[in-house]
Amino acid sequence: MKVLKFGAIWCTECLVMKPMWKEIEEEISGFDAEYFDADNDNEMLEKYNVENIPVFIFLDKDEKEILRLQGVQNKDDLICAVQENLDK
Repeated sequence: MKVLKFGAIWCTECLVMKPMWKEIEEEISGFDAEYFDADNDNEMLEKYNVENIPVFIFLDKDEKEILRLQGVQNKDDLICAVQENLDK
């Protein structure tokens, strides 16, 4: 599984989520995470139809979207989402 994280340095909600994701990535192994900046990665924003940030797109092993979360999330909810989709 892979999580695509979309944000920007000027986005307050994104700045809230960044350290939370760092902790989750350190606590849970077995998934990849990539960050894309809304100001610099226009191609990826278009590819995944990202209109608002922050947004977190979970992809399965075949790179198909299985979950999309938008806005500030609760850390426990994110951990559950990662664990539920880890083997996909």
